[in-house]
Amino acid sequence: MNPYLLATLGTLATTGRVLGLILFSIISGWFLAYATVKSKTFENIYIPLIEVLESVPVFSFFPIVLLFFVLDIGGPLGVELAADFLVFTAVVWNIWMGEYQAFKTVPSEMLEVVENYRMGLFAKLKNVYIPFSMPRIAANLLPSFSDGMFYITVSEVFSVGVHTYQTFGIGAVITQFMNENDLYLVGISLLILGITTTIIVFLLREFSNYAVAKYGLDNNIPISRKGRIHFGGSARIINTLSPAKRLSMYVNRLQYTKPDDDEYDKEEKGKSWIKYVGAIIGIFLLGFIIYGAYGIINSVSGSTWSSLFSQTPSILIGLGYDYVRVGLITGLAFLLSITLGYYLAIHNLADRIFIPIIQAFSAFPAPAYFPFLFGFLYGYVNFLGPFRNEFFIILLGFISTFYYVFFSFWMGVKALPAEYWEVMQNYNMSYWTKMRKIILPGTMPYLVAGISSTVNSAWGGLAIGEYWPDIYNNYSLVATHGIMSIIDKATASGNIALGSWASFLFAIIVVIYALLFTRNLMEIARKKYVAEEGIYAA
Repeated sequence: MNPYLLATLGTLATTGRVLGLILFSIISGWFLAYATVKSKTFENIYIPLIEVLESVPVFSFFPIVLLFFVLDIGGPLGVELAADFLVFTAVVWNIWMGEYQAFKTVPSEMLEVVENYRMGLFAKLKNVYIPFSMPRIAANLLPSFSDGMFYITVSEVFSVGVHTYQTFGIGAVITQFMNENDLYLVGISLLILGITTTIIVFLLREFSNYAVAKYGLDNNIPISRKGRIHFGGSARIINTLSPAKRLSMYVNRLQYTKPDDDEYDKEEKGKSWIKYVGAIIGIFLLGFIIYGAYGIINSVSGSTWSSLFSQTPSILIGLGYDYVRVGLITGLAFLLSITLGYYLAIHNLADRIFIPIIQAFSAFPAPAYFPFLFGFLYGYVNFLGPFRNEFFIILLGFISTFYYVFFSFWMGVKALPAEYWEVMQNYNMSYWTKMRKIILPGTMPYLVAGISSTVNSAWGGLAIGEYWPDIYNNYSLVATHGIMSIIDKATASGNIALGSWASFLFAIIVVIYALLFTRNLMEIARKKYVAEEGIYAA
C-alpha cells in the first residue's frame, strides 16, 4: 500500500477510535447518570466505584487487559478490544462524573415542569437532562481527547514476553516505519497526525464554545443538590469557574400548576421500577467485581503468592521513587503555570495566539515524537552522567501532563473578579506580592484540581519512560528504581503475576492518596479560597 495513504488511514483509525470511545462514554454516561438520580442504592455503589477508578492510572488496568482480552479472547478481536479498553479507561471517568454532576444539579423548577408535563424517560433526557449536561461534557472533551491520544498510540502495539500484539492505527504504522528505519516516512506520519490532531482540537474548541453558549445556565433559579456531589477529576476544573466567565443564555421560566398530591404520588409509584432496576445494576456491578477478584486470587498458587509477598518491599520502595518523580513533574508544571500561564492570561494578544497552539500540542501524543526529541537532546545532556535517564523520564512525564495545572491556573486567573485586579493595580503590587496575596489564594480551587489531575496522569508518562527498549539508535531508556519499571519489565518478560501484584499494590496506594489528600484539599480550597466570596465579604 502507498505509505502516505497508509499513514493517513492509520491516523484516521486512531482518531476514530478515540472519538468513538468518547461518544460511547457520553451516551452510556447519560443513562448511568439518570439511574443515579432515580436509585439511591445504585448511586451509593456507582459513585464510590467511579471515584476509585478515576484515581487509578490507566496502566494499572494493563494486566487485566492482558489476562482477559489478549489471553482469554485472543486473536485480532482481543487485541482490538484491549487497545479500546485502555483508551476507554482514559477518557470515560471524567465524562461520566461530569454528567452525573449535571444530572444531580438540575434546577428544581425544571424538574417540576418535567413532572407536570408527564414526560417519559427519553423525553426527559432529550429536553432537560442532556441539554443541561452539555457544558460539563464540553469542558471534558479536550482533556479526554488528549488522554485518549496519549494512550492509543502505545496501546496499538505492545509486547508480552516474546509475543508482540498490534492493531491497525498510527501507532502501529509508525512502529512499522521505525523497524524499517525509514525516518522520512515516520516524519510524514507525525506530520499527518499533527495536522489531524490540530483540526480535531479546533473543532472541539468550537463545539465547546457553542455548547456553553447555547446550554449554559446563569440565573437565579435555586439548584436542587440531592445526594452525593463529587468534586474529583478533570470535571472539577469547569465547576470552579465563575458564572460571569461563562457564555450563557437565559432560561425562560415556564408557568405551571403543581399537580394534585395524590395524583403525583401515584405517578411516582408507577415509576418505582426504575429505582429497582438501578439498584439491581449496582448490586450486579459490585458482585461482578468481587467474583473477578476471587477468581484471580484462587487461580494463583501458594508458591507464587509467597514469591509475590517477598518482592513487596522492593515494589513499595519503587513506588516511593516514582512519587518523588511525580513531585518533580508537578513542581515543574506549577512553575510554568505561574509564569507563562499568568503572562498569557493577562495579555490578550499572546493568549489568542499561544493558547490554541498549546492545546494542539497537548493533544499530540508524546510517545509518537519523543524518540526524536530523545535523539536530539541525548548528546547535550551528557554532563548529567548517571542522571541522564532520569532527565528523560521526567521530561516525558512533564510534556505528557503539564497542561492540567497550566490550563487550570490559566482559567483561574481569567476567572478572577475585576475588583481584585483593581486592588492590585491601586496598590501597585509586585509580581510576587500579587501571587502570594491574591493570585494563588484566588486560584486555589483551580490549582488543586490541576495538581490532582497531574499527579494521577503523570504515571502514564513514567510507565512509558521507565522502560523503553530501543527508544533511539539501539539505546534503551530504563529506570533503575521505580514501580512502573517493575511492572513494565515483568510484563515484557511474561511475568503477569508480578505485574498484576505490583499494579494492585499501586492502585491501593493511589486510592488511599486520593481519598485522604486530594478530596480533602479540594474541599478546603472550595470552602476557604473562593474568590467571589471576597467580593461579598467586602
